[in-house]
Amino acid sequence: MFDRNGPLRIAATVVISMSMVAGCSSMSGGDNDDQLREIVTGTTSAPSTLDPAAAWDGSWELYKNVYQTLLSFPSSSSSPEPDAAKRCGFTDSASRVYRCTLRDGLEFSNGNPLDARAVKHSVDRVTSIKAKSGPLGLLGSLERVEAPDKKTVVFHLKKSDATFPFILATPATSIVDPETYPAKKLRKGSKIVGSGPYSLKSYSKGKKAELTRYNGYRGPAKPKNDVVTIEYFQDSAKMVKALKDKKIDVAYRGLTPDQVSAFQKAQANGNQEVELTELLGSEISYLVFNPKDSTAGNPAVRKAVAELIDRKALVRNVYNRTTDPLYSMVPGGITGHTSAYYDRYGEPDRDQAEKTLREAGINKKVPLKLWYTTDRYGSTTGETFAELKRQLNKSGLFDVSVQGRPWSEFVEGYSKGKYPVFGRGWFPDFPDADNYVAPFVGKNNALGTPYENSEITEDLLPNSRKESNRATASRAFTRAQKLIAKDARLLPLWQGRVYVASLKDVAGVEWVLDPSTLPRMWELHKKSSW
Repeated sequence: MFDRNGPLRIAATVVISMSMVAGCSSMSGGDNDDQLREIVTGTTSAPSTLDPAAAWDGSWELYKNVYQTLLSFPSSSSSPEPDAAKRCGFTDSASRVYRCTLRDGLEFSNGNPLDARAVKHSVDRVTSIKAKSGPLGLLGSLERVEAPDKKTVVFHLKKSDATFPFILATPATSIVDPETYPAKKLRKGSKIVGSGPYSLKSYSKGKKAELTRYNGYRGPAKPKNDVVTIEYFQDSAKMVKALKDKKIDVAYRGLTPDQVSAFQKAQANGNQEVELTELLGSEISYLVFNPKDSTAGNPAVRKAVAELIDRKALVRNVYNRTTDPLYSMVPGGITGHTSAYYDRYGEPDRDQAEKTLREAGINKKVPLKLWYTTDRYGSTTGETFAELKRQLNKSGLFDVSVQGRPWSEFVEGYSKGKYPVFGRGWFPDFPDADNYVAPFVGKNNALGTPYENSEITEDLLPNSRKESNRATASRAFTRAQKLIAKDARLLPLWQGRVYVASLKDVAGVEWVLDPSTLPRMWELHKKSSW
């Protein structure tokens, strides 16, 4: 299961910071400055645990800054490049043996050496501990890890998997100290021993994390600040107030569409205290149809829904255009993206939907219940399903009702096949089309509803994973997206955007998020003159 287990927030992702002003080239905090360069950030996404072996969720946002991985995503590319490693690559043509050589002089923040044994230990403990909330599902293709010498790590895969370098660039493979992180159990407490750009100076669960620049870090990141404080907020209203009161410099994750719109209007009216920049996001929202349900299992019903849903009205009426209509499971900005659903179903067409139902012998209104979670994807989820209900019932072809459940009950319900149609969100683990297709197909997928399509699972995906050139692999995903659209077992709704807003004394925001939208705190810095 590739689900990061963290909330795909229907509220927009927002990072508060600031752009450079023309003519200003003087930055505070040069190497000779006596005063520490400090940044205070705010987020509604607090870590669930400090041990990487136990988290496949928003905890990765902290891990990105305090732990190191063999590979990472550079600012200008979605292809992973060396981080703790000096070089990495497949040593065979089948993409089944992956070898990395470590950088010289790597040390953990406690002074212990970071060598090949530590890398092997870090990956092995994920597969040994098997934490329910951990990232074990990402390592499904891994057979074993070898450390033939202090500088060399070799990964042997069960099958060809050209996406493995992407996995090594995620916090799922964060490198931890063998002396302080047990091999067979999770580490307790509020301390972290890592080798990333920062050390964790102090931590108060659900409230605050204070990071200090780690001078022993050896990697590609070039920190532009010395201290980063992360404030964790329970709701976005308090975070916005803290921003306006200038108690925080940066806020990311959790602003609602209304709050984003308010910033946009203020900026349009000449208020320059907060600037807003818009970036392409990678999160998606979609519907899942249960094939075992007597109604949702009927292809004609699914296709009629696909022919009726007006995505443009959805993003306009519910999200104030802070999201974009999505016509495929692979979103825009990811290599291999197509508009398969638009190509097949076109614009909303009530007459075509009626024809689809009538040709299948369905001559009465179709009763259908849509389910959603009330506490996982943000406050606009209920509004989304109310809009879907409105659209489908307006056609006169459906009699739709909606029902919400808390996440714990929701997961249990759809896992047991109780829901004919339900809503889910997805935030990718890594920026590759594979991570938008593979998790949702097959008998045991991330949705708890089997989706059997042998061409996708037995041909397209295995062959795509043999292609180290991911642009070449996109041909397989183009075909897979067409098949998914034809089956209409999944119905993509929208793709999120990332909004970057800024106070006037913070810069570097254009580089603060990596291609997986994890924050790189080291890019943020303040100006000293204007």
